[in-house]
Amino acid sequence: MTGTDILSSLGTTAADALLAVVPLVVLFLLFQRFFLKLSRRAAARIVLGLVIAAVGLFLFLFGVLIAYIPFGRAIGEALTTNASDWLVILFGLLLGLFTAFGEPAVRILADQVEDASAGAIRKSVVIAAICVGVAVFVAIGLARILYGVPLIYVLAPSYGAVIVLLWLSDRDFTAIAVDAGGVASGPLANTFLLAVALGASAGLGDADPVVSGLGLAALIAVAPIVSVMVLGAIVRRKQRQGGQRE
Repeated sequence: MTGTDILSSLGTTAADALLAVVPLVVLFLLFQRFFLKLSRRAAARIVLGLVIAAVGLFLFLFGVLIAYIPFGRAIGEALTTNASDWLVILFGLLLGLFTAFGEPAVRILADQVEDASAGAIRKSVVIAAICVGVAVFVAIGLARILYGVPLIYVLAPSYGAVIVLLWLSDRDFTAIAVDAGGVASGPLANTFLLAVALGASAGLGDADPVVSGLGLAALIAVAPIVSVMVLGAIVRRKQRQGGQRE
C-alpha cells in the first residue's frame, strides 16, 4: 500500500468509525433528554467515553487496513507458495491458537463465565477450550483450501456434531459454547485469519479466492461451539461416573 493509498483511506476509515458511534451518541442523548435525566457530569463522562471509543475504533480499523490485512495475505500466499502441505496445516494450527488467545472478546467471556459460575468454571479452562477448537478448525480450513474441499463438506458435519453434542453436553457448557462461537470470530479472526485464507488461496494460483479463501470465518465461528461442548460432555460424563461411585 502506497503513501497515497494510506492517505486516501484515512477519510473512509474515519467515516466508518463515525457511522458506528454516532447512532449510539444520538440514542444516548435522546434517552438522556426523555428518560435518564443524568447529571451533567455523568452525561459528559459517557459522551467522552463514546468519543474515546470512536477514536479507538478509528485507530483499530486504520491499523487493520494498513497492516493486518496485507500482513495476513502475505503470510498466506508465502505459505502455499513455498511450504509443503503439512507445514501449511501446522502453521494454520499455530495461527488459530495464538489468534484466539489474543482475541479480547474471548477473555471477556471467560471472565464473565468465571464470575457467573462463582469460580466453578475457571476462565483458563474456557480460554483453553476455545483456543484449541479455533486452532483445529483453522488448520482444517487451510487444508480445505489446499485440497479443494467444498465448504459444505466441512460445515455440515460440524453443525451435525453440534446437534449431537446438545444432547451429550452439560447444560452450563452448552450455553457457554453458543456465546463462544460469537466471541471467537472477533476482530482478529475476521481480519488477520481471513486475510491469511485469501492469501493462501491466491498463492495456489488456480484457486478462486471467493470460493476457496472465504468461509474460514464460518469455521472459526463453529469451532468453539464444538470444542466447548466436547468439554461439557466430558464434564457431564465424569459427574455421572462420580455419582455412580457414591
